[in-house]
Amino acid sequence: MDIEEAKLSLDKVLEQHMLSVPDCIAAAYVDMSTGLLLSVTHVGHYDHGHLEFVAAKTADIFQGPSIAGIEETWKKYRKQPADDHHFFQEIIILSDNQLHMFMRGKRHTNHAIVFICRKSANIGMVIAKSRASVEPLENAL
Repeated sequence: MDIEEAKLSLDKVLEQHMLSVPDCIAAAYVDMSTGLLLSVTHVGHYDHGHLEFVAAKTADIFQGPSIAGIEETWKKYRKQPADDHHFFQEIIILSDNQLHMFMRGKRHTNHAIVFICRKSANIGMVIAKSRASVEPLENAL
């Protein structure tokens, strides 16, 4: 499979899973090492610039100084090695109007999947459907 076929596959799988997540209005697959959107899909006139901003900040959300400090402290407290393992696998942010679900890749730990939903979405269903998307999205790469 060449790069264009892989991208088409990732785009298609991301769109399918976005449609399964309740009240989802946008989804992105992000390379946190570069801050780039590897795939993005949205409904209506959702602002693509907003998604580029979210992608660029996803690494900060998972690996910024505050989170890295917390993980380092927990490793010391639990007498675990100072390695590349990350405790934070999923982060949910509720804003005034939206629910943002951020998930770190399981196989590709420098990748993240982001689903942006209306705040009225059932949070339990958003979590369940989002989690179900990780393996198929990683397999689409």
